[in-house]
Amino acid sequence: MLDHLIRRATVVDGTGGPAYTADVGIRGGRIVVVAELGAVTEEAVTSEDADGLVLAPGFVDPHTHYDAQLFWDPYATPSMNHGVTTVAGGNCGFTLAPLHPDRPEDADYTRRMMSRVEGMALAALEEGVDWTWSTFREYLDALEGRIAVNAGFMVGHCALRRHVMGADAVGGQPTPAQLDAMLALFHDAMDAGAWGLSTTQSSTHSDGDGEPVASRHALPEELLALSRAVGEHEGTQLEAIVAGCLDQFSDEEIDLFVDMTAAAGRPLNWNVLTIDAAVPERVPRQLIPSERARRAGGRIVALTMPILTPMNMSLGTFCALNLIPGWGEILALPVPERIERLRDAGTRAEMLRRADSKEAGVFRRLANFGRYVIGDTYSAANEGLSGRVVNDIAAERGQDAFHCLVEICAADDLRTVLWPMPTDNDPDSWALRQRTWEHEDVLLGGSDAGAHLDRMCGAPYTTRFLGDCLRGRKLVPLTAAVKMLTDDPARLFGLRERGRIEEGFHADLVLFDPERIDAGPATLVHDLPGDSPRLDSKAIGIVSVRVNGIETLRDDKVTGAVPGTVLRSGRDTRTVSTA
Repeated sequence: MLDHLIRRATVVDGTGGPAYTADVGIRGGRIVVVAELGAVTEEAVTSEDADGLVLAPGFVDPHTHYDAQLFWDPYATPSMNHGVTTVAGGNCGFTLAPLHPDRPEDADYTRRMMSRVEGMALAALEEGVDWTWSTFREYLDALEGRIAVNAGFMVGHCALRRHVMGADAVGGQPTPAQLDAMLALFHDAMDAGAWGLSTTQSSTHSDGDGEPVASRHALPEELLALSRAVGEHEGTQLEAIVAGCLDQFSDEEIDLFVDMTAAAGRPLNWNVLTIDAAVPERVPRQLIPSERARRAGGRIVALTMPILTPMNMSLGTFCALNLIPGWGEILALPVPERIERLRDAGTRAEMLRRADSKEAGVFRRLANFGRYVIGDTYSAANEGLSGRVVNDIAAERGQDAFHCLVEICAADDLRTVLWPMPTDNDPDSWALRQRTWEHEDVLLGGSDAGAHLDRMCGAPYTTRFLGDCLRGRKLVPLTAAVKMLTDDPARLFGLRERGRIEEGFHADLVLFDPERIDAGPATLVHDLPGDSPRLDSKAIGIVSVRVNGIETLRDDKVTGAVPGTVLRSGRDTRTVSTA
């Protein structure tokens, strides 16, 4: 007897092939039959009529930071609401394990680092996670049996360094013995099922003390030794971030990426390829590593988002504005002193000069302050300004845009929420995205779901992209769009029997209404441990989500079931050839 039968669904199977109408039967967590209408005679415990609905494989998000959130939110919301059934975590060099058992202060250091670098609420990290593990295996075991999505995790280079080198991980170099210890620790983690290595050399990544995170101090020799270790395990990967990921790679960064993937003999993915027709030289430059890697026996894949993710900003809390050269030291001052400096015309002029300079790289996109929209305000002086564009307010006040923005924020003691309007929402940029997505080494993803929770909400990229493909710009057909969200990331990670609707595959499935599928606007909610805030987005048109055959979501409401699996390298992933 079947556990469940989905009748008359429009099946988009993830291969990119034509859609077809079929009955799909599930038993024991697997798809056991995909047949023409009426051909399934076996009885089922439950069934449903999916006439007019699309049945697709569950979406695979290749870049998340759900490492902590899964402990208090096993449903990985809002990703699962938007059809995601598998998440890749442990990215950017940051993981919650291993932790040195004899140094309890390492957990506090990790919490403060994650709060700073990944925008996770410190109260949520302190109250929502028990931090009782030391090894990576113990961390994975702590999640096993209690999550609603499938989740796989890289090992963060920062955690490896901290475990072996202690405080010397920031600023120091490992001795030969320490490097050997780091490699042994890393091998143990991959033996336990870690997907491989994640690391960062990005200048934007600082710890809770404001110092460059541990992996930023690693020399190429250390990175290559760890990369070679990755190649000794089945079904493993590399993920790496460097400063040039945000704009354009330096020659040295290209060399490093190519050397790492060649040393490992494993794919390396990086995040995130920003596509903007106003900077036409960026995409060709960012794909040079992929071209060189193929010649060297490796593979480098760029992740890029298929939507524009709104981000809120503030002059009062840490956000992307702090990463503009020269801005960080000003925005780190106590609020009264910060307001005084921001109100100084000379200071503002220098800040604008730095924000619009070549050194600002991709952050130049944030420098058009007249195009910012005012979000939430907190004072009588700002009543009625929410939803208005700064340029319009500045014209009424006879001020330049940045001066106007500063005065609005100062009236709220810098708590004002700011929404920058995207500069790359033009037809030429969308046409460039469409062409770039066709490249064999470009993959959709980069949501950062689970991180930067009160600043951005990238998790809904799946539903918003599908809605745009069906009823908006229609840049790619539905069958291709589904493949980009399912089979393509599943193949990159070597996931065994996931990413397609095929007999014998795991029954990770999403059922949706093609007439309605979309994502609602991002709204601020306070539902994290410690009443901490985050941005959430409702899924529209998602009828059902199944993970390993069990329904986890129906009409945007979680069912309470936790059938997800901790996906372990080797057992649940196979080695992906770089040839």
